Amino acid sequence: MDEREEPVEYRQKRYQPPEGATELLLIRHGASAPARPGAPFPLVDGQGDPDLAPEGREQADRVAERLASTRLDAVYVTTLRRTAQTAAPLARKLGIEPKVEPALREVHLGEWEGGLFRKMVAENSPVAQRMLEEERWDVIPGAESDEAFAARVQEGLARVAAAHPGGCVAVFTHGGVIGQALAAAAGSRPFAFLTADNGSISRLVWVNGVASVRGFNDVSHLDWSAPAPLS
Repeated sequence: MDEREEPVEYRQKRYQPPEGATELLLIRHGASAPARPGAPFPLVDGQGDPDLAPEGREQADRVAERLASTRLDAVYVTTLRRTAQTAAPLARKLGIEPKVEPALREVHLGEWEGGLFRKMVAENSPVAQRMLEEERWDVIPGAESDEAFAARVQEGLARVAAAHPGGCVAVFTHGGVIGQALAAAAGSRPFAFLTADNGSISRLVWVNGVASVRGFNDVSHLDWSAPAPLS
């Protein structure tokens, strides 16, 4: 080699999504109203549909501040109003009308809908213990089967990604959906990603039907006064 020639080097580079990939920002809705004995949540298509709690509205405002400078091609919500309420501040800032993707609504909890799920988990009922041990929703009486839930989440995400190739999309959804989406992408235990906080942001990169996990449970906008924007 000529001594004057520069040596060949292969440097590490910052990750860039593959061409045509869709970045999906999965945002868990803000904290919803507390469940109270004798006052079940109203139901939409058999699923509990509480309003956001005051702290949930504050979380929604912080999500909007965090994502206001992010280039977004669309904002998606589900049929349950807590997602639409969480998305509203960001949608107003960006002048984007949210789209509805029904397949990304929360897992159906059968006889534990309307707020009973929270009570049974808080009291550590035997069925709740079994649910966590087996990592299956459908041990709950009348609940949606895990296979059906996984299939509809996959279909919903695929539909959103196909509509925005090469784009970045904010999807306001639910804890169970985020857990399912990331577990499927990572090939992990079913409940490995079940702990997304209210108002958190998780990230998937979707290309040719294959998803990769790029972030989980980012809450810096909730815990820090001036987080860096997502690029």
